[in-house]
Amino acid sequence: MKILVTGGAGFIGSALVRHIIKDTEDEVLIVDCLTYAGNLESLVEVSNNSRYCFEQINICDRIGLERIFTQHKPDAVMHLAAESHVDRSIDGPSAFMETNIIGTYTLLEAARQYWLALGVEYKSAFRFHHVSTDEVYGDLHGTDDLFTETTPYAPSSPYSASKASSDHLVRAWHRTYGLPTIVTNCSNNYGPYHFPEKLIPLTILNAIAGKPLPVYGNGAQIRDWLYVEDHARALYKVVTTGVVGETYNIGGHNERKNIDVVKTICRLLDELVPSKLVGVGHYENLITYVTDRPGHDLRYAIDGAKIKRELAWQPQETFESGIRKTVEWYLNNKTWWQRVQDGSYSGERLGLN
Repeated sequence: MKILVTGGAGFIGSALVRHIIKDTEDEVLIVDCLTYAGNLESLVEVSNNSRYCFEQINICDRIGLERIFTQHKPDAVMHLAAESHVDRSIDGPSAFMETNIIGTYTLLEAARQYWLALGVEYKSAFRFHHVSTDEVYGDLHGTDDLFTETTPYAPSSPYSASKASSDHLVRAWHRTYGLPTIVTNCSNNYGPYHFPEKLIPLTILNAIAGKPLPVYGNGAQIRDWLYVEDHARALYKVVTTGVVGETYNIGGHNERKNIDVVKTICRLLDELVPSKLVGVGHYENLITYVTDRPGHDLRYAIDGAKIKRELAWQPQETFESGIRKTVEWYLNNKTWWQRVQDGSYSGERLGLN
C-alpha cells in the first residue's frame, strides 16, 4: 500500500511512520505543515528510504491536498494531524478549531473527491483512518469504570471538544457519503521523541537540569499510559484489518496517578543518573505542586477488549518496561531534545518554509 499520513512529523505520527518503513513493505507519504510539534529530526532514521516521501502542506489547504491525492494516489489515509496540548487549547483555542475541525473537514472532502474517482477495486479497498483521543469522553468518576467505544461524548477542554467535533465529522462522512472511514481513540501516549512540554518528557528533562517538577493540583489525576510504539502497531493493524465504520479504543492497560508517574521517573533517574546537585539529593525533592488547570479531568481509562477480541492486538510494553525505555532514550538522545528546547529543530530553520 501507499499510506498518506497527516501529522507524520509529530510524536505519534513519526512513530507510525518509523514502524511502517522499518516493519512493513508499504510506502509512506507524510503530509505535515511543521508547526512547533512537527519535527523532521524524529524521522531521520527512515527519511532516506525509497518508500518515504514528505510534503509540507497544511491540511486546511484544499488545493494542496487535491494535488497530493492526484499526484501520489494513496491507498489509505491515516489522519493524525492535530493541535493536541490541552494547556495550549485553554490559552488559545482558535488554532484548535482551525486545524482539528476545519482541517479535518477539508481533508475529508479532498479524500472523498479522490475516492469517488477511483476504479471499483481501488475504491472498495480505500480507507480513511481518523486517529483521535480518549479525552472526547470526558472523565470517569468511578474507580472501575472504563471508556468503551459507545461511551457518550463529554469533552472538557477546547482541545477535546475540537477532537470530538472531528470524530463526528468523520462518522458523518461515512454515513452520508459512504466514505470508508475508521476511528480510533487512544489513551495517553509516551515514549521516544515526545515533545518536552508533555508530563513525562518535561519531568525527565527538568529533573536532570535540577529544575522544579511541576505537578497539577495534588497529582491524583489518573491516566492510562500507552507506549507510543505499541500505539503505532495498533494503528497499522486497524488500517489494514479494521472494519469500515467501526471505532476501536486503544489503551495501554496501565493506569497511574500523575504523581506516581513523576515519582517513578525520579526513582529511575536516581538509579541511572544520581543527582550531583547540592541540596537536591533524590529527584523527588524537586516535585512542586502548582495550581490545577481549569476543567482538569480526573480519570481516563480505556476498555481495550474490542481491539483485542476482533483484531488480536494488545500492548507489548508494561508501564515499567516502557517508562524505563523512555527515560533511557532521553538520557541517550540529548541532541534531539536540546534542539527542540532551543528551537533549532523547526521547519523554518531547516529551510523548509
